[in-house]
Amino acid sequence: MPNPIAFLALAIWPIVTMILFLRLPRDRALIWSLMLGYLFLPEPPAAFDLPLIPPLNKHNIPALASFLILLWRDGQKVPILPESWVGRTLVLTFVLSPVMTVLTNEEPVFFGQVGLPGLTIKDALALIVQQSLLILPFLLARQHLASGGAQRDLMVALMVGGLLYSVPMLIEMRLSPQLNLWVYGYYQHLFGQSIRAGGYRPVVFLYHGLWVAFFMTTAVVSAWALWRLDTQVTRFKRLLAALYLFAILVLAKSFGALLFALLLVPAVLLLSRLMQIRMAIVIALLAVSYPVMKGVDLIPEERLLDAIASIEPERARSLEFRFDNEQTLLDRAYIKPVFGWGSWGRNHILDPVSGNILTVTDGRWIILIGTYGWVGFLAEFGLLLWPLILLWREAIPSRRDAISPMIAPLSLILAINLADMLPNATLTPLTWLIAGALTGYAEQLRAERLRLQKYTSKLSWQSVM
Repeated sequence: MPNPIAFLALAIWPIVTMILFLRLPRDRALIWSLMLGYLFLPEPPAAFDLPLIPPLNKHNIPALASFLILLWRDGQKVPILPESWVGRTLVLTFVLSPVMTVLTNEEPVFFGQVGLPGLTIKDALALIVQQSLLILPFLLARQHLASGGAQRDLMVALMVGGLLYSVPMLIEMRLSPQLNLWVYGYYQHLFGQSIRAGGYRPVVFLYHGLWVAFFMTTAVVSAWALWRLDTQVTRFKRLLAALYLFAILVLAKSFGALLFALLLVPAVLLLSRLMQIRMAIVIALLAVSYPVMKGVDLIPEERLLDAIASIEPERARSLEFRFDNEQTLLDRAYIKPVFGWGSWGRNHILDPVSGNILTVTDGRWIILIGTYGWVGFLAEFGLLLWPLILLWREAIPSRRDAISPMIAPLSLILAINLADMLPNATLTPLTWLIAGALTGYAEQLRAERLRLQKYTSKLSWQSVM
């Protein structure tokens, strides 16, 4: 169980956020409040579980505190919802679709002697608040991180965050993952899953070692992108940081995160901005289409398992376990495919005697489809895919010089995060922060294009007259 330090850290974070907003520009304060909170605050079950609202934890306290501070300081000067009707529809569906999930799950479900309750209006209200808090970083980033300068600050923060986090990571690589236990009084996951290749995979203060490794991937990609884009004065320091972070990523012992870095680093070093954006949207579209291909048996699972088993048999067994659980959970999800089963673990298979959950939900996509149905899946993954579509539409070759160079690597990071959400549930406040920043920037590009078209049309009309 979490100790008093864990709850104290959560309680004082709004004060930390206020100090950041007093000392830094609002875009940097927003970035650092959410990122430091994500990296160093304790994971659930450390949370304030108040009546009638979802638990307040490290994933929503920093965003909620930032929102209230910005609302108090500036008011609501910019519309909080996206400008396009597609973006607004996705946001409203994301927030409000749990109402339909509740209305279609009012009956209890039974597994032998074990029963789970039906959902009520109270659950609908709680889920709406939960979804609103979850998407808050996206909405804040769309408002305050839309400029190219803010996105550069975001990439610098990811690199510096990786450098800071490398120190506790190295400690846990040597001593085993113990920092969360020492500081907050509990271990946040299964210790056995941190043992890899005769050593330890660091967990630090995140949910799992895979989350740590993926964050380090974003730091590595950011460092290499900044090295390519920076001036000669700081290039050598950026190069040292990039090489050091890549070495830390290798030591983190996560094959998937390392594979992502090996894919993205050459892209940010060699490809043009437009090619990087196009690569990002291809990766993202493949990720979004995976559940459909899985449902119609288009994923060559056996060939994948044979290929991986020839390299690393243990990894193949782990992947086979994931595939089997995905299929079991997908079969259950197809009973309620539109709005899902809702909360209380109704999307799982339970032991009919003990009531223990027999299935494991690793990927974010299968959690969404089982809980909120295809509507919930399309709303969430659609919100993360939408900024890439907007950028692809606005980043035409004739305007390539007008595009911020920071947009392309951030697009790749967002796309690879979507891909990582297939085997893992690595949806974090940083995911929403990047998606919101890209959405705001793409909307600015669209507004500039429309203003230019209007001005050009006016000049043409005047020349005719």
